[in-house]
Amino acid sequence: MRSVSEIASPSSCWTLAANIGLNTNILEINLINLILVLVILFYYGKGVLINISENRKRTIMNTIQDAEGRHKEATEKLLGARTRLKQAKLKADEIRINGLTQVDKEQRNLVDAADEDSKRLEDSKNYTIRFEKQRAIEQVRQQVSRLASERALESLKGRLDKDLHLRVIDYQIGLLGAMGNISN
Repeated sequence: MRSVSEIASPSSCWTLAANIGLNTNILEINLINLILVLVILFYYGKGVLINISENRKRTIMNTIQDAEGRHKEATEKLLGARTRLKQAKLKADEIRINGLTQVDKEQRNLVDAADEDSKRLEDSKNYTIRFEKQRAIEQVRQQVSRLASERALESLKGRLDKDLHLRVIDYQIGLLGAMGNISN
């Protein structure tokens, strides 16, 4: 090894430079350069890499938290939708039951109304039958009366002579006179 005096002397400067010279071994130089670059990158890039990894970690955590929040919100919405669906089903069942009840009620009302109409028609029919029966009886009475009157008239015409005619008139006058005396 050289002494410090040799290195410090001016003449030794040139010898040192001659000893340094250019190293033409590419593998040796590349290895040294690579080590130097890695050391510099490690020394200066460590903070940058740590910052980048911390930022990435924060971003991932925020994304996870957002995803969990959206999952929780979606779960709550799903539960709300299921609750509304159950309520809608209950309401639909209630409407269906009310509809069936209403149909039964309307059906009973229609049957009752039909029975009532049938009874009214029956009563009307019976009234019409009674009315027609009475009218027929009245017509028969009138015809019998007319026929009886005609026969009696014919019979009287055959028996009536002047003498009988005068006696009937006298008798009627006597009846009218007696009635006049009674009312006075």
